[in-house]
Amino acid sequence: METSAQGISRQRLVITILVLLATMAHLAWEFFHGGVITHHILQRRDLPGISNWWGLLVLPALTWFLLGRIQRRIALSSTPPGRPSPTLLSRAVLIGAAGGLLFGALLSTAFVLRQQDLAFYVLVSIVLLAILLPIYRAECVLGFVLAMTFVFGALLPTMIATILAAVSALLHRVVYPRVMLVWHAVANSGSR
Repeated sequence: METSAQGISRQRLVITILVLLATMAHLAWEFFHGGVITHHILQRRDLPGISNWWGLLVLPALTWFLLGRIQRRIALSSTPPGRPSPTLLSRAVLIGAAGGLLFGALLSTAFVLRQQDLAFYVLVSIVLLAILLPIYRAECVLGFVLAMTFVFGALLPTMIATILAAVSALLHRVVYPRVMLVWHAVANSGSR
């Protein structure tokens, strides 16, 4: 009988292999349709470029790492008796991944359509969401990166997602808990 941990490990492996296969298919398509794209910093050819070939290394490694973070979070969470154990494909994880995919796709589409204003508003809305929601979670980051990879390659979305996730984690794990401590201390001192 397969345990929950074994099932999650199998899901992690299968999803990582699927990402690798999708990356290989994307690069093969590029290779046979004019060559693998190189993205130049600030879209200036006189600045260094980053080849989409990096996706073969970055995307499977990032997927494996982030799915491991989700697996660890699931293992540390307590499941009430009688309820099924969560998996990598649980509703909460899928909602976070779908949110990341949605915003990554919106940002990519705005860029491709040369709608700089829309791209700016999408990016600002992601920053605002980082303040309100824990978008630092691995499934949000993975969805965002995967959605943007076709347009921007693997490295640029990974860097953007890392910065956004760091801001969100700093707020949700450091700033907000300290603000709540101060809030409760002030509220308790006033009731004495």
